[in-house]
This record gives sequence, C-alpha cells and structure tokens, in this order.
Amino acid sequence: MNIYEALKGVPNKKRLYFLWKFSLHWDQTKRPKSEKEFLKTVGNKTLNGFLSWEKTEEYRNLVAILLNTRFDSDLEDIYNSLSDKAKEGDEKSIKLLLQIGKEIKGFAREAVRQLKQEDDDEDDLVL
Repeated sequence: MNIYEALKGVPNKKRLYFLWKFSLHWDQTKRPKSEKEFLKTVGNKTLNGFLSWEKTEEYRNLVAILLNTRFDSDLEDIYNSLSDKAKEGDEKSIKLLLQIGKEIKGFAREAVRQLKQEDDDEDDLVL
C-alpha cells in the first residue's frame, strides 16, 4: 500500500494537512502553500486540531507508510551506487552487491506470491 492509497480513508481536512505537511501534492511545479494559505484552504484558524491529530496512532501509521516508501526509493539509489562501484572492481562492493542481490530475490519471490494470492482472491469474487 502506498501513502496515497492509505490516505483515501482519512477525512478530507486531515488528508489535505498530511499532503501539505509532507509536500506530497502531485503538481510539484507550484510553490508550496504557506501555513496561512493552507489554513485558508481548509477553513481553519489554527493548526491546533492537526497538531493534536499528529499524536494519534492513525497519524503515526501514515508516517510509517510514508517513510517506508521513501526508504524504498533510497534503497534503489543505494543499490545503483553500489552496483556502479562493483562494476569498477571494488571487492567490498561486489560482496555486498551479491548479498543484497540474494535478499532482493527473496523479496521478489514473496512479492510474486502475494500478487498471485491477490489474483486468486479476486477470482473467488461472486457477482
């Protein structure tokens, strides 16, 4: 599940706050809204309600999903950097790349299993 899917079940104002706080809007060409502009958009006078929400489990779960997504992106960057060093002959990078390769293959097998299970679950639907 990505952050946008997770936010679908969140009330609109809270969803907009989360998107604003973490700069997750699709159109990155627009400048980010200031706090004042954001509050005007959602019709609130202060951020107090949102700051209280930040202390809830729902908010912590959303942050965890967001950080997991960002970690995946960082992992891809690390893999590419490591791969380049290994191709240049760096022995430590070669060993580490082989080790990471085994782990990635394990994750990929699990992903395929989960995708197949989802497909099987959809096939059982009765209309």
